[in-house]
Amino acid sequence: MEIGVPKEIKDQEFRVGLTPSSVRALVAQGHEVFVEQGAGVGSGFPDGAYAKVGAQLVSTAKEAWQKELVVKVKEPLPREYEYLTLPKLLFTYLHLAAERSLTEALIKSGITAIAYETVELANGQLPLLAPMSRIAGRLAVQMGAHYLEKQQGGRGVLLGGVPG
Repeated sequence: MEIGVPKEIKDQEFRVGLTPSSVRALVAQGHEVFVEQGAGVGSGFPDGAYAKVGAQLVSTAKEAWQKELVVKVKEPLPREYEYLTLPKLLFTYLHLAAERSLTEALIKSGITAIAYETVELANGQLPLLAPMSRIAGRLAVQMGAHYLEKQQGGRGVLLGGVPG
């Protein structure tokens, strides 16, 4: 299978759909992986790390989106809707409840889209959503502490307390 990994374009999104170790595993199974140049840089994975494990680097998002399977992190944004063409399988977070225009674009396109947040094990666990929820929980404390700082408009509270 040909797998495309486009660079995320959502503002402040630095994650990438596949890490170099994931690409290595897919290539070892006979798949071809096409990674848009710069897709992994925000996550600390330079283009060379992908090339070293067998990925083919492509220079445009369009080239990555033209593959049979497209692996992303975030839902397609309106300027990516033009890439929703058959035949294609899209694997990403979708959060369709909040994105009517995306839902309509996916239906109109006829592609198969699998949302990470809907992948469920036989026991009801959500293995792809659970780690993101744990990260969000931990980040909530960090963000709360930031906004308690006086210079952020907070009360100037130090979460660890003041000694003495």
